[in-house]
Amino acid sequence: MKFNINPGNHSTEGLRVIPFLENDLKEIQKEKLGEFPIDESLFSAKKDSSYAYSAAGELRLLIGLEKKPDYLDIENAFRRILSKNQHLIKEHLVLDFPKNFPDEYLEAALTGLLLGNYHLDFFKKERKKEFSSLEIDLILPNPIETKLIDRARKIATAKIEAFKLVDLPPNKITPDSLSDWAENLGNKLNIKVQVFDRERAKTENLEAFLAVGRGSSKEPRFIILEYRHPEAKKHIGLVGKGVTFDTGGLNVKTQSMHEMKSDMGGAAAVLAAAQLIADLQLPIHLTTIVPAVENAIDKDAYLPSEVIGSHAGLSIEVIDTDAEGRLILADALSYLVKNYKTDHLIDFATLTGSAIGTFGYECAALFSNNETLSKQLQEAGMEVGEKSWPLPIWESYAREMDSEIADIKNYHGKPMAGAITAAKFLQAFTHDHPSWAHLDIAGVSFRDSEFAKTKSGTAYGVGLLMKFIENQIEHQ
Repeated sequence: MKFNINPGNHSTEGLRVIPFLENDLKEIQKEKLGEFPIDESLFSAKKDSSYAYSAAGELRLLIGLEKKPDYLDIENAFRRILSKNQHLIKEHLVLDFPKNFPDEYLEAALTGLLLGNYHLDFFKKERKKEFSSLEIDLILPNPIETKLIDRARKIATAKIEAFKLVDLPPNKITPDSLSDWAENLGNKLNIKVQVFDRERAKTENLEAFLAVGRGSSKEPRFIILEYRHPEAKKHIGLVGKGVTFDTGGLNVKTQSMHEMKSDMGGAAAVLAAAQLIADLQLPIHLTTIVPAVENAIDKDAYLPSEVIGSHAGLSIEVIDTDAEGRLILADALSYLVKNYKTDHLIDFATLTGSAIGTFGYECAALFSNNETLSKQLQEAGMEVGEKSWPLPIWESYAREMDSEIADIKNYHGKPMAGAITAAKFLQAFTHDHPSWAHLDIAGVSFRDSEFAKTKSGTAYGVGLLMKFIENQIEHQ
């Protein structure tokens, strides 16, 4: 898509889109619609409202943004332009912003517009209309630098990559394809990439990681990305759960297994965030680890009641093979702490149904041993519409994970505190890192939305991490 900023004469042949803030409805009507105002009973500018009509020789689409929209509200409103109104758009589009439209809303607006070109119809014979050659005139009340458009484009590109990684089927997104994705990214941007195969993982004592992948014909891959900037003053460590498909193992899932292509939502978040951080050239050191496996079933699959090893040296009693994500994360967290000195350690994982039971699909469950880090992640998420809320990790919960035969067990087997006990399990493998946070994103990384007829990826975590890291840089 090509953007033209404040062109002298914009075309009246294409669709003209005018965003309205609810409290400025009359003023914007007067400014933009002139002698063709719209009755408030037809268009009120409330959240999610829109109205299309033809006047003065052009086609117009009015979109409502309520009084004080948040980032995600704006992003979704502008995503609808291409996603829901394809029949109104040809080769030209005018975004006509009113004079009181805040500059800080523009990033979300442009990002959302670009996201509207994403659809799930990857394998359909007839795909939806693409807008790669669309000409877009931006009518702006205040001059902006082209770097704002470039930034929005990079954010949208990273989010679309996160969408794809979650939405594509498990015969396309495998541990191998994730490692290929990472290596291609390393070639494009200034990122060093290492990929451990099964033999190298054995050498590194990644025993819990390897146990989960034993039942699959698809080889496990332990993926490490290192982004370094010469002006960096802080080092962030990221880990993302990369179970490319989860049958549950021998504790086989009994419902909704077809949705388990999404069990690598944590990997999608941290990989796309690494792409975005490198693409924006943010002055930070970033080390990202994705343990990528498929949890399948065959004669070699790991068994309930097995005792397995781990990178941290702790023995683990396997109570449930469907509590596999915490096993691969345990090795990834331990490896990152032991081999890299990071200021903060953050993991993202579609870990438990318990998190959904607590928060539904509204926010992620947040766990941290550092109150400052917890607040910073919450605040960063709120800035971009990716909410999280803290739950406790009191030491009394750790006793639930005590094992008679091993150092720790992977599941407490009780219908309570599932997300919390999973977090306590992970904490046991962080080697007392002083600033660790775990986000259980089971309810927010893959869910129903207006942009698809089935559950789809949300790219949760990409914007949160970008904003968190930018805030770290600002205050370093």
